[in-house]
Amino acid sequence: MYRARIFITLKKSVFDTQGQVVRKSLQALNFDDVEDVRMGKYIELQLEAADKAAAEAAVRDMCERLLVNTVIEQYGYEVSEA
Repeated sequence: MYRARIFITLKKSVFDTQGQVVRKSLQALNFDDVEDVRMGKYIELQLEAADKAAAEAAVRDMCERLLVNTVIEQYGYEVSEA
């Protein structure tokens, strides 16, 4: 069994409205050192696979086909034994 952690964020070329609202709110709370905020999604799942390479291939396929809008989002992942 493997555990995958998937991190999804907007591409740098896409304006992150939610991130900017959080940045302004933090600055209003006197966290003046915060210069930028990028919001994203975190997905954790467990899957059965023959080996780590197969688990990574399955995670990439899931991301490309369903979990990530690759037009505006980018992603990274970590796969480890559960």
